[in-house]
Amino acid sequence: LCVEEPLHLSGLDGLPVRFIETSDDGAIAAADDVVNQLLNDGWAPSDICVLTTGSRHPVQREQAELDRSAYWNAFFEGNEVFYGHVLGFKGLERRVIVLAINGWKIEDQKKEMLYTAITRARDLLIICGDKEALKHGGGKEFVKKLVSAGERTTQ
Repeated sequence: LCVEEPLHLSGLDGLPVRFIETSDDGAIAAADDVVNQLLNDGWAPSDICVLTTGSRHPVQREQAELDRSAYWNAFFEGNEVFYGHVLGFKGLERRVIVLAINGWKIEDQKKEMLYTAITRARDLLIICGDKEALKHGGGKEFVKKLVSAGERTTQ
């Protein structure tokens, strides 16, 4: 053992998770609005990553199609907002994750995709999506905690 007395975890101080309720079709647009607001609030572009759960964000598609190695270099250089898909973001993180629940690319991996996404933020997590879609991915209790503990906006 590393310590003689039991550890008591009481949670960490931090910004509350924000939930922006929107449709699957509106999740990417809502995420883009959030990014603009974050930049206006003083967050650096390099702090922010937008992740999707269904189809890729149009910015990600465009960047990846032009030059895949430049796409990933942009993440590691960290000078701009990064756009990615949850499935390609395992093990990576950013200070702010804006998660767009725009459907589920792999239906039977919803729970794993959601877990991966919500654990990528170091300081702030903002989820844009439909409550029902989140229930399918994380369960009723997850949505209940998300809505009651965090800040909520409807679009």
